[in-house]
Amino acid sequence: MHKKIITSLILLLFTGYGYAASNAELERMIQAQGQLLIESQQKISDLQSDVDTLRGQLEDTKYQLNQTIERQKMILQQMTNGTEFSPNQTNNSSNQSASQTTQTESSALINWTTTGNDKTDYNFIMQFISDANQSNELILAFKKFLETYPKSIYRANVNYWLGQVYYKQGKKDDATFHYATVVKDFANSAKAPDSLYKVGLILLEKGDNKNAKAVFQQVVNKYPKDKNAVNLAKKKLASL
Repeated sequence: MHKKIITSLILLLFTGYGYAASNAELERMIQAQGQLLIESQQKISDLQSDVDTLRGQLEDTKYQLNQTIERQKMILQQMTNGTEFSPNQTNNSSNQSASQTTQTESSALINWTTTGNDKTDYNFIMQFISDANQSNELILAFKKFLETYPKSIYRANVNYWLGQVYYKQGKKDDATFHYATVVKDFANSAKAPDSLYKVGLILLEKGDNKNAKAVFQQVVNKYPKDKNAVNLAKKKLASL
């Protein structure tokens, strides 16, 4: 009788041990899968950040080259209209061409309506980003975009460019608002480092050296991978 009881206890003990071991193994598997999921999500986040960075660099390049392209178009027009120009004729032709182009583009932007496709609308507005004569129209268009597409992936970029347009107009408080929106709401955006730097730059221009210094230091600490923003911030820190 005792032997049967002991045998039963032993079997129960080993069964319990096996169950505990099974649970421990299952827990390890779950933890391993969780870690793998976290690593996969981080890789996806890193890839998205790289894509955003490339998109931002492409926009900046377009922005810088746009005026050069327009000048080339005017030269090509002159070449097709004739080969001999007096200086006055050249200037008059250029001014007339530029005026006609500006009027046409301005009309296109003023009369623009959303299409329902955020990418199409964003690309359309960005055609006019280098035209200083249409800054007010750009602001209205960008604001209409934000109202129409509250969840668009381009919202960070739109806020950044609104900051840029306002800054060029000398409206630094409005510019700061949109730069700060990028940093606050879209911290992982490719535009965030430069936006934070611009906030520091505006503070510096207002004479608030203490807060400007703190912001420049945040650029260095928060966005070490963005070499351009970090280098600019470090130059300002060195001068303070």
